[in-house]
Amino acid sequence: MDLIKKAIEVRKNAYAPYSNFLVGAAIKAKNGSVFSGCNVENAAYPEGTCAEAGAIAAMIASGQREIIEVVVAADSQTPVTPCGGCRQKLAEFSNSNVIVIFSNLNGEVGRMTVEQLLPGAFEKEQMRS
Repeated sequence: MDLIKKAIEVRKNAYAPYSNFLVGAAIKAKNGSVFSGCNVENAAYPEGTCAEAGAIAAMIASGQREIIEVVVAADSQTPVTPCGGCRQKLAEFSNSNVIVIFSNLNGEVGRMTVEQLLPGAFEKEQMRS
């Protein structure tokens, strides 16, 4: 199953009773494994989890550490990009040239690199003295 279809399919499992904005994400790790996630809201708004964060957590839990491909899908008029926090999470586990694909349910698709989404990302190397 390609990543766009996977992201669209998993968004159906989202728990979004407050916003009713269902989001799905699918990522491919360097070893070829695919991980997915959906947004999970919480009554203690904004203590929810984004779809991208859920997919990354699943990848990390499996022992993988490097993303080579990302798709985010939502039912929106135009494709939506990851939020700022998720952009930083994606930057942590991929290189700046990884393509992030964002799609809506109408078949519209956008593409940007991680660097285009988050220029000047904070990197772990900056923490070393």
